[in-house]
Amino acid sequence: MIQVPQDLYAIQELIWSFRPDLVIETGIAHGGSLVMSASMLALLDYCDAVESGQRLDPKASRRKVVGVDIDIRAHNRAAIDAHPMRHKIRTIEGSSVSPEVMEQIAAEAEGYERVMVFLDSNHTHDHVLQELELYAPYVSPGSHCVVWDTGVEDLPDEMCADRPWGKGDNPKTAVWEYLKRLEAQGRTARDGGALRFEYDRTIEYKIAITASRDGFLRRI
Repeated sequence: MIQVPQDLYAIQELIWSFRPDLVIETGIAHGGSLVMSASMLALLDYCDAVESGQRLDPKASRRKVVGVDIDIRAHNRAAIDAHPMRHKIRTIEGSSVSPEVMEQIAAEAEGYERVMVFLDSNHTHDHVLQELELYAPYVSPGSHCVVWDTGVEDLPDEMCADRPWGKGDNPKTAVWEYLKRLEAQGRTARDGGALRFEYDRTIEYKIAITASRDGFLRRI
């Protein structure tokens, strides 16, 4: 995984607390985040089986992680395919904001009511804003859309000199604009309810160090 360690704690707590059936992630990289989310979903399956007294069939669960990346490299795909959690992971190759990918996302999300979203692909303002418009409506009430690497806004300019994003053009500026749009437009979510999000400061303060200040968005 390519993630701040404290943010891993946040992922664990968010998944454990909300108990999603579906996690959607944009940006796969090496695949560690997919495996992390899948392992947490497997833990939920185990705990459900213990509490109900039923025999656990790992491959019978509906819980899954769907990961999207514009370029899933062969060695990363091979590592994901070889992992024991592979049966809980679906991968989609293509731009996370393309119509073709969104058709696949809609098919994968069909029938799921407890959905969480993690956005961690191209970090430019325009791309993240597009992702928020497309993916945030899938988030269930009480669940989270986490926008990673909002901290780019707070970095010295030279740290992003070789990237298309930087101060004033990054995930945090996209989050700010998206929430302003929601206030102005009165958007509707996939479940037909009003789409409203708030900053989850509780999780930010609890982990103290994060790459994603203002990035933990809870649907209300």
